[in-house]
Amino acid sequence: MSMYTVNQHTVETLLGWIESDTIAIPEMQRPFVWNSTKVRDLMDSLYRGFPVGFLITWQSQQVPVKGGGHAGYQQILIDGQQRITALRAAVAGQPVMGKDFKTKRIVICFNPQTEEFATATPVLKKQPEWIYDISEFLRSNNVYRPMGEYMEKNPEADDEAVATALEKLMGIKKAPIGIIALSDELDIETVAEIFVRINSKGVALSSADFVMSKISSYGDQGRNLRKLIDYFAHLAVSPHDYGELRNDEEFVQTKYWKEIEWLKDDTEDLYDPSYVDLIRVASMVAFRRGRVSFVVRELSGLDPETRKFYPERIPEAYNKFEQALLRVVNKYEFKKFLVILRSTGFIKKNMITSSNAVNFAYALFLIMRADGRPDPEVSSVVRRWFVMMQLTGRASGSLESTFERDLRAIDRVGAAAALKELEEGELGESFWTVTLPQRFDSSSVNNPQFRAFMASQVKAQATAFLSKHALVSSMIEVQGDSHHLVPKDYLRKNGVNDKRDYNQVANYAFAETAVNIRIGNRMPSEYLGEVFSQIESAEPTLGEITSREDLDRNFEFNAIPQSLVDTTVENYHEFLQKRRSLMAVKLREYYRDL
Repeated sequence: MSMYTVNQHTVETLLGWIESDTIAIPEMQRPFVWNSTKVRDLMDSLYRGFPVGFLITWQSQQVPVKGGGHAGYQQILIDGQQRITALRAAVAGQPVMGKDFKTKRIVICFNPQTEEFATATPVLKKQPEWIYDISEFLRSNNVYRPMGEYMEKNPEADDEAVATALEKLMGIKKAPIGIIALSDELDIETVAEIFVRINSKGVALSSADFVMSKISSYGDQGRNLRKLIDYFAHLAVSPHDYGELRNDEEFVQTKYWKEIEWLKDDTEDLYDPSYVDLIRVASMVAFRRGRVSFVVRELSGLDPETRKFYPERIPEAYNKFEQALLRVVNKYEFKKFLVILRSTGFIKKNMITSSNAVNFAYALFLIMRADGRPDPEVSSVVRRWFVMMQLTGRASGSLESTFERDLRAIDRVGAAAALKELEEGELGESFWTVTLPQRFDSSSVNNPQFRAFMASQVKAQATAFLSKHALVSSMIEVQGDSHHLVPKDYLRKNGVNDKRDYNQVANYAFAETAVNIRIGNRMPSEYLGEVFSQIESAEPTLGEITSREDLDRNFEFNAIPQSLVDTTVENYHEFLQKRRSLMAVKLREYYRDL
């Protein structure tokens, strides 16, 4: 079996296929990214007979077509959408959607005397030697009438040269463009792999882009689902673009727009899912699959039992995916989930080191809600599962197969029981006493376990180092100082020069700026000596601590061993080991109380 065929077709034929939906252009409804200069250059290349690259299509079965009904097959354009959109704009005179989501014309002019192409300007419109809009010329059946009209305006022009140039211009409609058509017998994984390896403008396309192409090929429903995904992801990040998105009048009239317009007033940025995230969550909810590419299998009519494709399964698959997406973007569900997510203590986006952990947690939330589980159970299981993924790194590596195993377990025994099985396997005694302290051996503030420790402090309403009122949560929200308990300048002056040593996360604690400045580069015995003095005098000069009970409580909140006061460069690494163990104990208490 040949994986593909290569054929050439004329521009005119291609545009006819686009118009009849024989070839689906998934990207047509997305903003056109080419500027008018690139469109001009494409026309010039076709005029001169230069190659313009191959288009790549893949055959899809049983898709809706314009006017109702279904086609036996349809070619989905998976590479070349910008060139096709440029052809529709310049040759067929079709408007394109700009970055502001408004439709506009890209008009290309041609001077038959100099054989130059140019993007339209008001100046060129007034100059008779230019054909202002080549699309109007190309709609003519022959060159005779436009030739006569042109010579009337330009009587001094060389009529033979003009006639030759206009014949070549008309020939653009017959210019050949190569199409690489991927076989309809290729399995989904192979097509997805080919798609991923295609480069468009130097940027590798992802399997999620492939899914988006597949979705949008399915008539009005598919195109609207693609817009639902695109627009939600866009508004979640940029709600101020609401007015521009409303320029898509056709979509605004659909039920899908009404489901996402609440985002115009949304200021929450803890979880702003990308289009990839939305596809992944919907796939897990609808099909119990973690692999994004599996969506293509389902939407192509694959029966997972027989491993065969059945066209009659396709409408059901699209409806199932649609229902999942509508739940994902639902205002009530989304905000309720965010309340649960925040209740774990992860209150800032940069505290979350894995977006896929959030994706799975959201899918889990929606699945449990659909199963009718009580709200307290949903909240508890979702919180613990999310934090478990942060602590163990379960949402990294081969996450897709991991997620699918977890989803199968959820369907088999229920979410609560499935979580208990995971906890018994991954969060045993050795994890809390050996593995977790070892994972704190890191100099990266993005260390997932350290971020979880920060969340535990938020949830416990812990106060900052040597403070009685300033909360760690406030420090995180306003970017408070991350203080070295054993000051790095002291360590560096005494031979600890590797930042991987002095910047250990076990050496960090949140502190008010005034406290950090007061401590300076003094060794712990010196600055804590000042704290002990103020406890005796009840006159604070460093922080707010005025009693031994307050100091002990502050140390406990921040998982700081009492040995800090005696820590020097000689026993610095022993201090780090003790603090890592205490941080692990705090996280264990935190997880137990989720």
